[in-house]
Amino acid sequence: MYIVTLSSDIGQHDYLVAAVKGQLLSYNSSLNIVDITHYLSQSNFPKAAYICNNAFRRFPEGTCHVVLLSTFESNDNQILVARHNNQFIVCPDNGILTMILKEKPKDVVALRINDEHTLLERTELIAKAVDQLSRNTPIDTVGTVVTTIIEKYPLRPSIGPNWIDGQILFIDNFENVIINITKEEFEEYRKGRNFKIVFKGDEMIDTISNNYSSVNEGEPLAWFNSAGYLEIAINKGNIASLFGLQGFNEKMQQHVASLPSKWFYQSVRIYFQ
Repeated sequence: MYIVTLSSDIGQHDYLVAAVKGQLLSYNSSLNIVDITHYLSQSNFPKAAYICNNAFRRFPEGTCHVVLLSTFESNDNQILVARHNNQFIVCPDNGILTMILKEKPKDVVALRINDEHTLLERTELIAKAVDQLSRNTPIDTVGTVVTTIIEKYPLRPSIGPNWIDGQILFIDNFENVIINITKEEFEEYRKGRNFKIVFKGDEMIDTISNNYSSVNEGEPLAWFNSAGYLEIAINKGNIASLFGLQGFNEKMQQHVASLPSKWFYQSVRIYFQ
């Protein structure tokens, strides 16, 4: 059974998600369609990429990931179909592909559309392409081979001789705060030194825990989550609201709308000693 994942910014308050699934199943009724989320943020590509990347890489080879995010943004004349690490991603040509993969894939084709196509007219083309992929059709016959696409890339921490600045990438439903610093990056720049994670005024953490229960109830902690990213939290508490921590600043993004590739996040600094 061919696996197709579906991620979108559509929400689930109307018929659209069901209609898209219906289109997919109309071409191949044996598809196994898995919902990732339908609440991706249209304005927060780094957060969307974090969610998609860490979900997609746990699926088996051959899986096709359909991403409907800001579908009418930027290059409205093509939808991309890409092969990467023996999986496929189908998405608009608006930069989300390289945000998710953190690189430009070698195998990319385009489905041609025009700006008058509605969402469901576009997803009809996607459904046809997914059906072809499910039948092992070579990717270069699914669409038109392209070499130029819109490229955007994830936020990277800033580095100094004795510090590293990470940005708040994601705040989950428990108000745990995920920073865009991986365990590998942390250890590379730490070089065995002591450290202090400073996240609000003089609030700091100087130990990496194994899990939430490593500290007493109500105490803050830092650990590397299942995605391998630095996370700060409070055992049975809400660290984001308690300390006024925020992720993506949408108002700031709107203020600099002329710079669409920039995102503005609150920073968390780690000092090494």
